[in-house]
Amino acid sequence: MAEISITNKDWERVKIKIQRKYNHLTDEQLKYSEGQEESLITKLMDLVNRDRKYVVFTLQKALVNIDNNRL
Repeated sequence: MAEISITNKDWERVKIKIQRKYNHLTDEQLKYSEGQEESLITKLMDLVNRDRKYVVFTLQKALVNIDNNRL
């Protein structure tokens, strides 16, 4: 079970932050549907070549500061 929960609405904001940090990622690579957090974490681990702890931390940070454009 994923450590985070992301709504589709929040994902749009989080995705922009992730694309700013990792500008090689495309919209297609970052497709997400609500309830698929586990597959999102796994996919991001592969795409950015980082461990699970880092990816979860990055997503949590993006969600906490959802109105801020920085990650």
